[in-house]
Amino acid sequence: MKFAFSGNAFRAFSLIDTIQILADIGYDGIEIMADTPHAYPPHLQESDFVAIDKALKSNNLEIANINAFMLWAIGDTWHPSWIEKDQTERQKRIKYTRQCIDLAARLGAPSISTEPGGPLDGMDEEQALDIFRQGLLEIQEHARDRGVRILIEPEPDLLIENSRQFIQFMTEMDRDVFGLNFDIGHFYCVGEDPAALVKQLRKDTCHFHLEDIASSRVHHHLMPGEGAIDLPEVLGQIAGIGYQGFVTVELYPYEEKPVEAARDALAWLRKLSF
Repeated sequence: MKFAFSGNAFRAFSLIDTIQILADIGYDGIEIMADTPHAYPPHLQESDFVAIDKALKSNNLEIANINAFMLWAIGDTWHPSWIEKDQTERQKRIKYTRQCIDLAARLGAPSISTEPGGPLDGMDEEQALDIFRQGLLEIQEHARDRGVRILIEPEPDLLIENSRQFIQFMTEMDRDVFGLNFDIGHFYCVGEDPAALVKQLRKDTCHFHLEDIASSRVHHHLMPGEGAIDLPEVLGQIAGIGYQGFVTVELYPYEEKPVEAARDALAWLRKLSF
């Protein structure tokens, strides 16, 4: 099983330094944050792409995924979202995601992950789902032409929170273009058993996020082994379906000590056997 670490815990470091650190720790890959200060597409020059390519190759590190969820460069973690009431704000998310598709294609990344609509903020759910769907359709052919998968990541308190909502939404989407970023902790937060969902969602899952969550199911990412999720069981299920992609550890709350968090998480994972 291949493990990566998400760069969103390393906002105090440059992307190049983050690549070096994660390779030295022993990770197989990195999830690149398509946001400031790492790889916000409008800020990248050709020299940046050359430096990123060189750092990845020299450190034998693969790109697990491009994280196109957060958008602090012009908003925050969730805004501008796919379902903003203001169409101009929605178009900012669409334009950004198109840029992230180009970023993934340029760097050879297989996928980008995006928010599952965004916060409803008083909007009718059916209306929001329709707006979300129409926004995704605007970038569908762009992603198909560049060979990049767009992965929807269900999250607590956003438009699509759970597996039922995701499955229903995907009935009207092209599965050759769209898929699932399976966040283990997020499904646990909304009362689901992530281990039981691995097999059920295997056909749509293209990438996993891994973190632990407290027994309260409050959405706060914890170090593996410090929460209540049976992560060995979840990982065993992932191994059992023959998954060949990356499991990315996502520990952005540990921004004050990301190196230690990345090192300790990998050490914990390597004690397991599948």
